[in-house]
Amino acid sequence: MAERVCIIGLDEPEYSEIQQHLGITPVIAHEVIPRLALRDGQLLVASRRHAGLLPVSKVIFHGIFADDLDFITALALWGGPCLPNARGMLDCRLKFPCLVRALEHTRFGAPPRGYAGPETPVTFEGEYVAKWGNWHCGENKARFTGAWQSEHAGIIEPFLAGQAVRVVLIGEQAWQIRLAGSDWLKSIHDAQADFMPIDAELLEDTRRVRQAFGLEVMANDYIVTEAGSRHLLEVNHIPNVTRFPAIWEAYRDYVVRWVAGETASL
Repeated sequence: MAERVCIIGLDEPEYSEIQQHLGITPVIAHEVIPRLALRDGQLLVASRRHAGLLPVSKVIFHGIFADDLDFITALALWGGPCLPNARGMLDCRLKFPCLVRALEHTRFGAPPRGYAGPETPVTFEGEYVAKWGNWHCGENKARFTGAWQSEHAGIIEPFLAGQAVRVVLIGEQAWQIRLAGSDWLKSIHDAQADFMPIDAELLEDTRRVRQAFGLEVMANDYIVTEAGSRHLLEVNHIPNVTRFPAIWEAYRDYVVRWVAGETASL
């Protein structure tokens, strides 16, 4: 089968730029999850120009959608070239099972997490954060003191004051970003978020977690307290790559090398 690359989840300016760098390689690009089928080991994806499905040889997936778990499962069943690795994405897509797996590999998993089921009242001593759902970008989080009850099941963890940072890996390249925000919730999207020197221990830890999941592209969020202790907050299997031009260019170039078979396997 002739090579055909499918790009899913990137907006038109980004996938068009990648397509230009790929040259003559045929590309199907979808900003949202397309129709897909798997038949006799061959992956078929909806065409943008014609009715029906077209065979694809490689998939680049960069998005988080409310209903993408089954789609990622299909990519993992296919087992063909997928960036990031489809099995790794499958292991990460549900946030809390992903956290449990990451805690087996990080050096910075303390303090222990708690849990509260739906409609279950609990009381904790001190200030805590409740997290629920499978979305990112600072949503589905609440800070509380003492009693907590929610309609959602959630992870409960102590609130730790300090600097929130993100360590981003694209292949062998790495960056550390100081997350920012006007309140206790910090984000890469805040205008004050910026690059900072890389903490060697956080970099090594992120690489260890990334290796465990087999993801070529990944980011870990940590909190670094005023006393200097480090604590893993969450794993991002689809980290933002468009907020900073340097990261976007590195991601774009990595994708092009990956399609050409020029990147090293984990």
